[in-house]
Amino acid sequence: MKGYIGVDIGGTTTKIGFFDEKQLLKKIEIQTRTADGGKYILEDVAVVIQKTIFHQNDSEIEWSSVGVGLPGPVNADGYMKCCVNLNWKDCYPAKELERLISLPVIVGNDANVAALGEQWKGAGQGYDNLILVTLGTGVGSGIILNGVIVNGRSGLAGEIGHISVNPDEKEMCNCGNRGCLDQVASATGIVRYTQKFLKQYTEDSCLRKEKQLTAEIICNAARKGDVISVQSIHYCMRFLAKALAAVSHVIEPDVCVIGGGVSKMGESLSKIIYEELRDFFYLNKEYPEVKIAQLGNDAGIYGAAKMAQLYKE
Repeated sequence: MKGYIGVDIGGTTTKIGFFDEKQLLKKIEIQTRTADGGKYILEDVAVVIQKTIFHQNDSEIEWSSVGVGLPGPVNADGYMKCCVNLNWKDCYPAKELERLISLPVIVGNDANVAALGEQWKGAGQGYDNLILVTLGTGVGSGIILNGVIVNGRSGLAGEIGHISVNPDEKEMCNCGNRGCLDQVASATGIVRYTQKFLKQYTEDSCLRKEKQLTAEIICNAARKGDVISVQSIHYCMRFLAKALAAVSHVIEPDVCVIGGGVSKMGESLSKIIYEELRDFFYLNKEYPEVKIAQLGNDAGIYGAAKMAQLYKE
């Protein structure tokens, strides 16, 4: 039986999953040591892999390859010009990890890898074409077409968070533009616009009692029918729907999978997004399905393991 290793390296923690061809066998989580230019990160990953695999006499599993999701753009040849969250610059992580563990390694952007994970074992099962959008501090995304990750020339393909969707936006996005989807549909954006609505409108709202608003508080209030919360979620998700419709006219996905902290709102969120989508489709009234991601924080290791399965030298 062949085995595959999926690694999801984040700025705070690193998850390492050990899989056979069908399922997760074991998961280990360690701290991501970003000190000294992140030079310990891959060494720590290698130590975990070696202890788990090479120091065990398991004749049933032949460990074949390793997939790694990284928080930054990755070129087709595995080159990373810069990875801010890990303090890396001008590096080839796959080559370095291969040197340490003597197994083939393939690397990819973490959002793209998570999309592959949701397609393999999550909400995207049974679909060849999908887009995963994660609504957290920012808006992350990854695209799968015909079962293959879309990377683009330098690994930036699928970054819908920086599509300009709001011409009325006054504040500047972190990328230097104004009106980015990231500014309105992220957890940060939801909080910012809810605060504006609380000042602008006089309706009663349970949010007025909160000392510090969070997207989780707002989403929970919206599920209970709080007027200001519902209005804010609809407003912010309308811009997400606008972006998804634009992307759909280019890649025509079967399904849009929504993940990240905001997705904990559940089916009520996917229903809002689906309803808003209808206003932006004219050529074709067959909209993509909208589903809530199922794998949570494990999507990265699942996708990385699947990427390892698909690896061809």
